[in-house]
Amino acid sequence: MANCILAKIGQLRFLPATNLLQPYRTTTSKHYNPKFKKLRKEKFLKINLHDYNEDIDNLPEEKVRQKMKERGLLPTRPWNDRPFYVSATGGVFEAYIPPEGDGKASIVSTTRAKQTVELLEKKSKSMMAIRKVKSFDEDFDTKEFCRIAQDIYVKAHESLVNNDRHALRTHVTEKAYPEFRHNSFGKTIRWKFLESLEPPRVVHARCTDVISKENIFGQITVRFHTRQQLSVYDRFGRLLHGSEILAKDVLEYVVFEKHLSNVYGNWRVHGKIIPDWAPPKDPSKLTRLMPEEKTVVPEKTDSEETPVVPDK
Repeated sequence: MANCILAKIGQLRFLPATNLLQPYRTTTSKHYNPKFKKLRKEKFLKINLHDYNEDIDNLPEEKVRQKMKERGLLPTRPWNDRPFYVSATGGVFEAYIPPEGDGKASIVSTTRAKQTVELLEKKSKSMMAIRKVKSFDEDFDTKEFCRIAQDIYVKAHESLVNNDRHALRTHVTEKAYPEFRHNSFGKTIRWKFLESLEPPRVVHARCTDVISKENIFGQITVRFHTRQQLSVYDRFGRLLHGSEILAKDVLEYVVFEKHLSNVYGNWRVHGKIIPDWAPPKDPSKLTRLMPEEKTVVPEKTDSEETPVVPDK
């Protein structure tokens, strides 16, 4: 029996393996040609991913520096630069000097004649500045600009009276905004523009560049001789300054500025020129709370406490 089993095992040993295994089909993505094995390997790149759970704060400086070198990173620097936009200049450049006694003195006087000659000498610079403005705005005209400037002047003061800060920013530059709003909190202002005694006219014009040669600002000074009414009340309704009945003649030199390089720039009130010879303004009345009256209690003396009894 044992010999028969060994004989069968010997017969199976020499049988082909294909007769024992069942045929089956398989799908593979490998190319049958082995020379593409290297190309298939190069299709995949091994990338060392960043460990976001790593606590960098507790690592030593040398280790952090080594890791940044391996990744090709530069050390961070404190970023203190902030972008800013210059929409207005910080002051009036080459301010206009009004002639002494303008609006009152006679033109025939010697002083006014000298001042007129000086203004004629400086007029060439103003003409060159107006020509520079026309290079940015072809439709610019001094007479038309005076009408627009008066409209801007009236709207700026009406916005201040109505306490409309958004409208005031559109008619006033960033430099003139705090000057307009100064000492106006908690007060009621009544202002009215009555008429123009003389038509407004351009007396001065200048252009300058800021930071770069292409960034140009223009300033034009307009002379206003008008009649206005002004009255200022405090928070208690008491009159501090002016009157709603009386009108006064006002002579002002208002500077208008525009960012010429900006396509969307517009003319705004930039400041007012107050000459040295101008009379001082009337001081405003100061209102204070009346102090409470203190009742004085007379002190009692020793004689009042123990009256003296005459001897009998």
